[in-house]
This record gives sequence, C-alpha cells and structure tokens, in this order.
Amino acid sequence: MHFVPVIMSGGVGSRLWPVSRETHPKPFMALPDGQNLIQKTFLRASGLDGVSEVMTVTNRELFFKTEDEYRKVGSEDTPLRYVLEPFGRNTSAAVAAAALQLNEAYGPDTLMLVLAADHLIQDETAFSAAVNKAKEIASQGWLVTFGIEPQYPETGFGYIEADKANTLASGYRVARFVEKPNLETAKGYLEAGRYYWNSGMFCFPVGLVIEELREHAPDVMEAVAATLAASRSSQGEAYQCLTLDPDQFSDVPDISIDYALMERSSKVAVVPCDIGWSDIGSWNAMSELTEADANGNRCEGEVLVHEARNNYVYSPERLTALVGIEDLLVVDTPDAVLIAHKDHAQDVKQIVKQLKASEHDAHLLHRTVHRPWGTYTTLEQGHRFKMKRIEVKPGASLSLQMHHHRSEHWIVVSGMARVTNGEQEFYLDTNESTFIRAGHNHRLANPGVIPLVLIEVQSGDYLGEDDIVRFEDTYGRVDEQ
Repeated sequence: MHFVPVIMSGGVGSRLWPVSRETHPKPFMALPDGQNLIQKTFLRASGLDGVSEVMTVTNRELFFKTEDEYRKVGSEDTPLRYVLEPFGRNTSAAVAAAALQLNEAYGPDTLMLVLAADHLIQDETAFSAAVNKAKEIASQGWLVTFGIEPQYPETGFGYIEADKANTLASGYRVARFVEKPNLETAKGYLEAGRYYWNSGMFCFPVGLVIEELREHAPDVMEAVAATLAASRSSQGEAYQCLTLDPDQFSDVPDISIDYALMERSSKVAVVPCDIGWSDIGSWNAMSELTEADANGNRCEGEVLVHEARNNYVYSPERLTALVGIEDLLVVDTPDAVLIAHKDHAQDVKQIVKQLKASEHDAHLLHRTVHRPWGTYTTLEQGHRFKMKRIEVKPGASLSLQMHHHRSEHWIVVSGMARVTNGEQEFYLDTNESTFIRAGHNHRLANPGVIPLVLIEVQSGDYLGEDDIVRFEDTYGRVDEQ
C-alpha cells in the first residue's frame, strides 16, 4: 500500500504581518531555532514510515522558494511531486486535486496524509504514533481527522465531538463538527471530555475521498477534474510538477474540505492525540516559542528593557529598547514596524486589509524579494532612481529581457557575472561594471560556484517591476509581461 503525505501550503498568515506577506507567507517564517514551518513540516512528513513520495500543493509563485527550503534540509532522497495553483481556492480544491493525481499514480488504496505547512508539532514521536493509528483506521474505509486534546477552553478553534460509544481501533466515530465557541461553551467542551480541537490534518484512502467528494461536493470534483484535464493537455504528462490551468481553476468553488466533505460524510473518524500542536495563529502564539525573562519579556534580537513587563519583541536586524511599557507586541522589519497590545493580536489582519485597500505593497512584498534565480533587496528609492542589491545563485540566470522606461548600472561586488548587453556577451569580475540602456536586450547569469552579488542602480521615468519584457527564461516566465 502506498502512503503519501500531502503538504498544503496556501495560507498567507495575515495575523503575523509584517513578517508574513503574500510573497513570503507564514510557512517561510523562521522560528527561533532557525528552521521555518514548511521545512519542519517536510522533515516531519518525509521521516514517517513507508512514505512513497511527498506531494506539495502550493501557489505557483512559491514553487522555487519551496524547493529551495526543502533542499536546505536535505530533500534529495525523497521523491517530490507538486500541484501548483494559480490562486487560492481553499482546501477542498487542494485535497481533490491531490487525490485525483495520486489515484492515477498509485491507485485508489493509496493513503494520503493531509498536513498544513504552517502548523507546528513539537512531539514528533507522538505525531508518528498518531499517524500510524490513523493509517490503520483509514485503511478500513474511514476518513480520519486528528483531534487535538484541548489544554484550555480555546475560543479560536473549531471542535470535533467524538462519539465515544463507537470505538474504532485507536479512535472514534465523529458525532459532529462544531464552530468556534464562546468562552462558556468552550469551558463546557473541556469538562465534557469528548471534544477535541480540529487540527485540520487528515488521513484517508484516495479512492474513498474521491467517492465521498463526488457524492457530497460534486461541483468541486467536476471543476477540479476539468482543471486537471486542461492542465495536462497544455503541459503534457507533467505529473511531477503540474501547474493548474487558471481559466478552469477559476470555476472551482471556494470551500474548505471541512464544509465540503468532513461535516457531511457519515464515514468520518477521529484519532485523539497530544502532539504539541499549534497553528501559530498570532504573534501571541509565536511569542510562546521564546523563553521569557524574569519580568515576562520574550525577546528575539538585540533588545534592551527597563521597567517593562510581559512584552514580546521581534527585532533581528536592529537594536530595540523598551521603557516602562507592558503587554505589547513589537515586531520590527526593515520596512515596517508593528506595535500592538497583546489583547488585540488577532486584529493585526485588519492592518493588512487596509494595506490592500490602499494598494500599498507592504502586504505583498518585503524589501528583500525571492526569485527563482536568487534575491533582490531594495536599498534606496527616490525620484527617478532605485538602488538594489542583487544576489544570483551559482549556475542561475535571469531572463533575457528588456525595459522600456529605465536604464541600469551593474557593479559586481563579489563573484563573477556573465552579461549579455545588446549584441555583446562578456564577463565582469569583482569591482567591474556595465551600463544597460533602456530598450536594450540584456541578461545576467552566474557561471561560478559561489553566489554573485552586485549593486544595480536604476534610473528612468518609471521603475516599476512590471516594466519588463522577457524573451527567454529558464523558469517559464516568458508569457508574464
């Protein structure tokens, strides 16, 4: 029997702004130990017994970034498969697409384990044991969900009520799913002893989940099947990395797998578990990962405090000082600072809504932006000029491109560059430079084995990132103009 963990990486994590943004969402946020959530999820998934491959469902713009993060923690020995979405359509679409792909690859008895890329699990041994229990129940024809044993009356999670009169191996049939409760109701759930936090993790045979989705959410299945057919038609048999057709995918209903299936099916079971689970849903949750000092302050970075209590400070790049304050969240990034009271941690998403409404790019980009070939960091910007630090990975190349409205100066800081500038192709060593006129075809590549770092100075009437025409591109972006 094949067993495939499916990592769903689609959430933005707006409550964790300004570190989490659309092009650098919550799964890629570094934790205090240096690893990020998507790396931890991959290691946790690939380390389970009997894994055939690891599938990841994510946004197509995050594909290369995801590959990079997996590679950093040693993904070479694990077969990988990707389903790339042009935009989000919630978890039922992701589950349906993954199930149909795996059904075709391995057959209907394949067990798929659905994991969120942005959840933290601190007890790996207990997690592995819970997965083995779920696999046993799922192989008997059940859709299995993981119920987290509640530690306190949480009002921010949905709950699962177990039917404890109907035992299934190491789990129970599900009596019902319930929405996020108020505090009094949550206290009642805790006292009752049969309610569990809904973790959003699942295990089921792909044939069964396809059958149940066709019965309870036929519109989802029909639209996803049509999307896969259109995607394969345009890309060939690209099963290891399939980019979903945007026109067809736009017809898929935007609905979660809980609403589409788990709350409707009569074949749902729950495995209770205590695995050190957290969805890291706010800066309050993130702060719990950092040890507190004698006054309850939790600090990451260079932080000085005086007469301050119960604060959380994230400031990895510059000195931050707190004087005479308490119960605050202070999150400092190069281009944005968040200061919030701990009681309003959930309201950070309202700032992101304001940024989107005003079309401010701070909801979308960091000052450092990741690209398939490396990164660029905006150092300074003013009227008719922009200065960037560009780092190109060894062996990587930018597209052959042209700009209508700007010229560029390139100065190599370290490494060696291979440059195409109009009809010329040449190499630049450290401290050498070149000038690219507006309207000239040009390309930058790193032929070396160490990162290429250069400073780019742009000048012109318009300096937007959309002033680019690609003629050739290693990463399939020629049509994106």
